[in-house]
Amino acid sequence: MQKRVPLTTSPPRPRWSYARFQQHFAPYIFTSPFFILFLIFGLFPLGFSLFLAFHLWSPLDGLGNWQYVGWENFQLALGARDQFWAALKNTVFIGLLAGVPQHLVALPLAFVIHQSLRRWQGAVSTVLFLPYITNAVAITIVFGMLYSERLGLLNYLISGLGLDPVRWLGNPSMVPYSVAMVVFWRYVGWNVVLYLSGLQAISEDVYEAATVDGASSWQKFFYITLPLLRPMMFYAFTLTIVGNMQLFEEPYILLGQSGGSGGAGLTSATHIFNVAFRDLDMGYASAMSWLLFLAIFVLSMVNNYLFSRGGGRS
Repeated sequence: MQKRVPLTTSPPRPRWSYARFQQHFAPYIFTSPFFILFLIFGLFPLGFSLFLAFHLWSPLDGLGNWQYVGWENFQLALGARDQFWAALKNTVFIGLLAGVPQHLVALPLAFVIHQSLRRWQGAVSTVLFLPYITNAVAITIVFGMLYSERLGLLNYLISGLGLDPVRWLGNPSMVPYSVAMVVFWRYVGWNVVLYLSGLQAISEDVYEAATVDGASSWQKFFYITLPLLRPMMFYAFTLTIVGNMQLFEEPYILLGQSGGSGGAGLTSATHIFNVAFRDLDMGYASAMSWLLFLAIFVLSMVNNYLFSRGGGRS
């Protein structure tokens, strides 16, 4: 009797079902808009900017009509005859003038609000936060009116004291301080809100124990608040470094493309903007953008090192 051999059959194909679609395909479809937008508006501009940094190209020449120049754009930016170093120096100086006082004022002010004004904490925080959410153009125009040499309120008050008017935007030595004051006024409230959120995360039991031990308010501030607030301070300092190194709106509106008298208010971002959209030298502007990114990265790493010393930040 002949032995029957069983036929091999392929496993049945799973039928399409809405539940299977939700499990395997729906997550990718719903998250795809983010990746598509990031690819178009995030990753592609970064890659194209890095590509242009090694080329000579003007938008008027059209796509594809670029000339490879190697490291020439970087060498030009780092040369002693270029304005990049002067603009970077101005940016760092204005950033220090605006950034350091921000935290010297915001941190104690947040501590006072947290300890003594808890009933009015929401209202005070809202008032301090208003300059941050107010349009930067409107703020800068108002400060430009205050800085007016003849009609400004500041010079009116100074003349009332019998002093000569100050050329806030005309004297090169006063320009960095004038710009820094605008930046300080706009962002000090933001830092107060950051520090308030950090203070609210500190347990009240720590302060109560310190009170029982007889600690004063200043001892609580220096020996409890500051050590426990280091992570938030690191975050706030990092935002200040990144924001001040990219400073553009305030000096551009106050002083124009040239950076005011003697170029004292010309920042790196303004210089890059002038080269890119006034001179239409996109390759050179891209090279300076990457150099500015490198400067921000170095300063951020220094900030990270300072805050991580002694085990203050893991």
